[in-house]
Amino acid sequence: MEFNDERSEVSAGADGVASTATRGAASLDDCDGQSGRAVLSSDPIAVDLSTAEQAKPGPLLRLVQRQEVAFAAVGGFNTALGIGLTVVWLAVLGDNVPPSVAVAAAYAVSIVIAFVLHRTLVFRVRGHLLRDFLRFVAVNSGGLLLNMALLELAVSVWHFPDKPAAVVVMGLVAFASYFGHRHISFRRRPQVEADHAVG
Repeated sequence: MEFNDERSEVSAGADGVASTATRGAASLDDCDGQSGRAVLSSDPIAVDLSTAEQAKPGPLLRLVQRQEVAFAAVGGFNTALGIGLTVVWLAVLGDNVPPSVAVAAAYAVSIVIAFVLHRTLVFRVRGHLLRDFLRFVAVNSGGLLLNMALLELAVSVWHFPDKPAAVVVMGLVAFASYFGHRHISFRRRPQVEADHAVG
C-alpha cells in the first residue's frame, strides 16, 4: 500500500508538471497569435525590425481613419501650397525672369514639404530617408509626365474639352500616384521577409 501511495504521489507530481507545461505552451500560443511573430526571440535586431520602420498612426490618420483620405488631404494642401508659392516667386523674381523659373522654384520647395507630410502623416514610415526621397521624386516626376501625356492625348487626339479633360486626368494621375507612393516611395518589406532576413 505504501508503494502504491508513493507511485500515486509521483504520478500526481508528473501530471502537475505536464499541466504547467501545457498552460505555458498555451500562453505562448496566445502571445504568438497577438503579435504575429516569435515571442521568445533573444535577438534585439528582430524586435527592432518590427518597430523601427513602421510607426503608429499619427493625428491625421486617427482623425480620418483611412490612408486614402489622408493622402487626398495632404495632396490638396500641397497643391494649394504650390499655387501660393508660384504666385510668391512670380512677385519676388519680377518680370526679368521667365515664369517657368518661378514654377520650378515653387516645385522645388513644395516637393520637399510634400515628402515630409506624406512620410509623417500618411504612410508613417521611418528609416531610409534618402532612398524614400529619391523614390518620391521619381514617382512625382512620373506622375507629372503621365499627366502631360494623358492630357495631350485627350485634347489633341480624342478632342475632349481641355478644362474638363485636365480635371479628369489630374484625378486619375492622383489615384495612380497614391499606389506609386505606397508601393514604391514608402515601400517596406513585409515582416515575415524581415524575420527571415534576420534569421
